[in-house]
Amino acid sequence: MSARARSIWGWGYEDSAIGPAEAAAAAPGVEALFGFPAQAPEEAVPFAEADVPAPQAQPPDGELGAICSTERRDRALHARGSSYLDTIRAFRGHYPHPPDFVARPANEGQVEALLEWAGAGRVAVIPYGGGTSVVGGVEPDVPDGYNGTCSLDLGALDRVVEVDGISRAALIEAGAAGPRLEEQLAAQGMTMRFYPQSFECSTLGGWIATRAGGHFATRATHVDDLVESVRAITPAGAWESRRLPGSGAGPSPDRMLLGSEGTLGVITRAWVRVQPRPEHRAGRSVRFPDFAAGVEASRELAQSGLDPANCRLIDELEAQQTGSGDGSSALLVLGFESTDAPVEHDLARALEVCASHGGQWDEPSGEAGAAGAWREAFLRMPYLRDMLVQLGVMADTFETAITWERFPAFHEQVAGAVRDALGEPCRVTCRFTHLYPDGPAPYYTVIVPARRGDEVAQWHEMKEAAGMAILAAGGTITHHHAVGRDHRPWYDEQRPEPFAAALGAAKRELDPAGILNPGVLVG
Repeated sequence: MSARARSIWGWGYEDSAIGPAEAAAAAPGVEALFGFPAQAPEEAVPFAEADVPAPQAQPPDGELGAICSTERRDRALHARGSSYLDTIRAFRGHYPHPPDFVARPANEGQVEALLEWAGAGRVAVIPYGGGTSVVGGVEPDVPDGYNGTCSLDLGALDRVVEVDGISRAALIEAGAAGPRLEEQLAAQGMTMRFYPQSFECSTLGGWIATRAGGHFATRATHVDDLVESVRAITPAGAWESRRLPGSGAGPSPDRMLLGSEGTLGVITRAWVRVQPRPEHRAGRSVRFPDFAAGVEASRELAQSGLDPANCRLIDELEAQQTGSGDGSSALLVLGFESTDAPVEHDLARALEVCASHGGQWDEPSGEAGAAGAWREAFLRMPYLRDMLVQLGVMADTFETAITWERFPAFHEQVAGAVRDALGEPCRVTCRFTHLYPDGPAPYYTVIVPARRGDEVAQWHEMKEAAGMAILAAGGTITHHHAVGRDHRPWYDEQRPEPFAAALGAAKRELDPAGILNPGVLVG
């Protein structure tokens, strides 16, 4: 069976993309959803007419060169991630920073050899998993002083190497995308149970490198909580932590690689915690009279010790936009799951909490209910974003985290700053993706008519307003999207200066030539 073709300008795969005819048919519904009409449908610039600068450097000779590609489409696919900025530029036929070549190693030896070659020739190397970064993390936009750029695609390293059923852990190669990873685990009766929205295309190595957030709304919210040990190839040598359930032996080596975004080494494999598929599930969709009531219920649930697997609060507008509500109520998608015991008692207690804050719910009706509608919209959202691009609508997201006592003022300040920057009509919706006893992780969606021909500047205005407001109000520049190049200015402001110096020292020790993803995190 032939491999599915990735979309050249949008999210995911060509065979799942929303084409011009389908987008045009959806245009009349835009005003009902967003309060402003769609613009005349446009089609993407044909790739044959796109601006893809020619390579300025050649790949290595010999056996190493055999794993490299300078093919135009290949370079364009590796020139970008999956943010709105990436998408609109590709839609307009602009690929400003394609790599000079793409390397696809089949083993660690080839990774090591390529890093040695690149270090000697001062060629920048950008590790690449599934290309789902929404923060410029895989774009080969590097500072001056490099003699070329290489996108290091780990897709060939995609095996589940070993499963330890006794300890419930699996050794998995970094290039395994979500579906491929789960397919192999399922054959041995296990699951990682980690489902970011990018699951269709993103990889284990990318999850670890960006500290991705996954399926669970509480407890194991980040991939950090599932990592047992990590192996990476650095220019200074192989890095492999000891496989342990926990350790108090000084600063954690895994913690240094988690979130390193390809700047310290190339993650090649990891032991991660797995489990049997849950046999017991129970959930409800709870309506609240307003978002504030849902916030209070969410806080009490997060502090109750019940630890629901799903506890995602969606404001009134987002509930309407996703077809899971009529716009009059906020919605809490609540769910519990277990591998070995019924969870109805936990759900009943959680519903008592919701009722005390004005929550109401109907008896479950399978996937056809509000939770099912939201789930389907959640999985389809990246493709729907591409449809809106064709209709002249800018749709982008940003996320953060803040403590509970500061959230009300934070929410008003951040959403207001974005609306002020973009002007009317502009919709800023909010949902909670993850909850902690001390605070939520708010996730914002921005919907506004695109300034056609000036979308890049419009996006920068939104990003600047959001970043400045988030830090001014005390939040983090990212909860699970990572830093990349897009968030770098605010990350530099957020982190303590002594930590920045320590991270820079680690970078110089592990990557003395500075070839790994330059411009991200440090340097």
